[in-house]
Amino acid sequence: MTDMNKNKLRLVFVITAVLLLITEVLIGVYASGWVRSYLGDVLVVILLYTLYRAVFIERPARWFVLPSIILLIAFGVEFLQLWGICDRLGIQNRFMRILLGTSFSAVDLVCYAIGCIPCYLAEFFTKKKKRGT
Repeated sequence: MTDMNKNKLRLVFVITAVLLLITEVLIGVYASGWVRSYLGDVLVVILLYTLYRAVFIERPARWFVLPSIILLIAFGVEFLQLWGICDRLGIQNRFMRILLGTSFSAVDLVCYAIGCIPCYLAEFFTKKKKRGT
Protein backbone atom coordinates (compact mmCIF):
# COMPACT_ATOMS: atom_id res chain seq x y z
CA MET A 1 0.00 0.00 0.00
CA THR A 2 1.42 3.37 -0.99
CA ASP A 3 1.79 6.21 1.47
CA MET A 4 -0.97 8.12 -0.32
CA ASN A 5 -3.38 5.18 0.00
CA LYS A 6 -2.43 4.77 3.66
CA ASN A 7 -3.16 8.43 4.31
CA LYS A 8 -6.53 8.21 2.57
CA LEU A 9 -7.43 5.12 4.57
CA ARG A 10 -6.27 6.79 7.78
CA LEU A 11 -8.45 9.81 6.97
CA VAL A 12 -11.47 7.54 6.50
CA PHE A 13 -10.85 5.98 9.92
CA VAL A 14 -10.29 9.38 11.57
CA ILE A 15 -13.52 10.81 10.14
CA THR A 16 -15.46 7.67 11.10
CA ALA A 17 -14.01 7.74 14.62
CA VAL A 18 -14.87 11.42 15.07
CA LEU A 19 -18.45 10.85 13.86
CA LEU A 20 -18.82 7.86 16.18
CA LEU A 21 -17.40 9.84 19.11
CA ILE A 22 -19.86 12.67 18.48
CA THR A 23 -22.68 10.13 18.25
CA GLU A 24 -21.59 8.51 21.53
CA VAL A 25 -21.49 11.88 23.31
CA LEU A 26 -24.94 12.79 21.97
CA ILE A 27 -26.28 9.41 23.10
CA GLY A 28 -24.74 9.91 26.53
CA VAL A 29 -26.17 13.41 26.93
CA TYR A 30 -29.57 13.23 25.23
CA ALA A 31 -30.66 9.65 24.60
CA SER A 32 -32.66 7.32 26.79
CA GLY A 33 -34.26 3.90 26.49
CA TRP A 34 -32.82 1.32 24.13
CA VAL A 35 -30.64 3.86 22.31
CA ARG A 36 -28.67 4.65 25.43
CA SER A 37 -28.87 1.16 26.89
CA TYR A 38 -27.92 -0.84 23.80
CA LEU A 39 -26.95 1.21 20.74
CA GLY A 40 -24.27 3.12 22.65
CA ASP A 41 -22.64 -0.18 23.68
CA VAL A 42 -22.77 -1.52 20.13
CA LEU A 43 -21.17 1.64 18.75
CA VAL A 44 -18.44 1.98 21.39
CA VAL A 45 -16.54 -1.09 20.19
CA ILE A 46 -16.73 0.18 16.61
CA LEU A 47 -15.37 3.50 17.88
CA LEU A 48 -12.44 1.73 19.55
CA TYR A 49 -11.76 -0.18 16.34
CA THR A 50 -11.77 2.94 14.17
CA LEU A 51 -9.58 4.83 16.66
CA TYR A 52 -7.02 2.05 16.64
CA ARG A 53 -7.05 1.79 12.84
CA ALA A 54 -6.69 5.57 12.53
CA VAL A 55 -3.51 5.50 14.60
CA PHE A 56 -2.08 2.16 13.45
CA ILE A 57 -2.92 1.80 9.78
CA GLU A 58 -1.07 -1.51 9.36
CA ARG A 59 -3.28 -4.39 10.41
CA PRO A 60 -2.16 -7.35 12.48
CA ALA A 61 -0.97 -10.47 10.62
CA ARG A 62 -4.24 -12.29 11.30
CA TRP A 63 -7.53 -10.62 10.35
CA PHE A 64 -9.39 -11.61 13.54
CA VAL A 65 -6.83 -10.39 16.09
CA LEU A 66 -7.77 -6.70 16.36
CA PRO A 67 -11.55 -7.16 16.75
CA SER A 68 -10.92 -9.95 19.26
CA ILE A 69 -8.63 -7.75 21.37
CA ILE A 70 -11.18 -4.93 21.30
CA LEU A 71 -13.91 -7.35 22.37
CA LEU A 72 -11.75 -8.61 25.24
CA ILE A 73 -11.07 -5.04 26.38
CA ALA A 74 -14.79 -4.23 26.32
CA PHE A 75 -15.55 -7.41 28.28
CA GLY A 76 -12.75 -6.55 30.72
CA VAL A 77 -14.18 -3.09 31.40
CA GLU A 78 -17.64 -4.60 31.90
CA PHE A 79 -16.29 -7.14 34.40
CA LEU A 80 -14.46 -4.33 36.20
CA GLN A 81 -17.92 -2.79 36.64
CA LEU A 82 -19.07 -6.04 38.27
CA TRP A 83 -16.11 -5.71 40.62
CA GLY A 84 -17.12 -2.09 41.35
CA ILE A 85 -13.94 -0.51 40.02
CA CYS A 86 -15.06 3.11 40.48
CA ASP A 87 -16.16 2.65 44.08
CA ARG A 88 -13.19 0.47 45.02
CA LEU A 89 -10.74 3.02 43.63
CA GLY A 90 -12.69 5.96 45.03
CA ILE A 91 -13.26 7.50 41.60
CA GLN A 92 -15.60 10.47 42.07
CA ASN A 93 -15.01 12.28 38.78
CA ARG A 94 -18.31 12.14 36.85
CA PHE A 95 -16.66 11.79 33.44
CA MET A 96 -14.47 8.88 34.60
CA ARG A 97 -17.46 7.16 36.20
CA ILE A 98 -19.39 7.46 32.92
CA LEU A 99 -16.37 6.31 30.91
CA LEU A 100 -15.68 3.26 33.08
CA GLY A 101 -19.28 2.56 34.00
CA THR A 102 -20.65 1.72 37.40
CA SER A 103 -23.03 -1.20 36.86
CA PHE A 104 -22.50 -4.60 35.27
CA SER A 105 -24.94 -5.92 32.68
CA ALA A 106 -24.66 -9.23 30.84
CA VAL A 107 -26.69 -7.63 28.03
CA ASP A 108 -23.82 -5.18 27.51
CA LEU A 109 -21.56 -8.14 26.73
CA VAL A 110 -23.98 -9.15 23.96
CA CYS A 111 -24.04 -5.57 22.65
CA TYR A 112 -20.23 -5.47 22.53
CA ALA A 113 -20.18 -8.76 20.62
CA ILE A 114 -22.75 -7.43 18.13
CA GLY A 115 -20.70 -4.26 17.72
CA CYS A 116 -17.60 -6.30 16.90
CA ILE A 117 -19.32 -8.06 14.01
CA PRO A 118 -18.79 -5.13 11.58
CA CYS A 119 -15.16 -4.93 12.77
CA TYR A 120 -14.61 -8.63 12.04
CA LEU A 121 -16.28 -8.21 8.66
CA ALA A 122 -14.17 -5.17 7.79
CA GLU A 123 -10.98 -7.01 8.69
CA PHE A 124 -12.01 -10.20 6.88
CA PHE A 125 -13.07 -8.57 3.64
CA THR A 126 -10.07 -6.24 3.48
CA LYS A 127 -7.43 -8.75 4.59
CA LYS A 128 -4.28 -8.96 2.56
CA LYS A 129 -4.29 -11.59 -0.14
CA LYS A 130 -1.38 -13.99 -0.10
CA ARG A 131 0.88 -13.81 -3.11
CA GLY A 132 0.05 -16.41 -5.70
CA THR A 133 -3.59 -16.79 -4.62
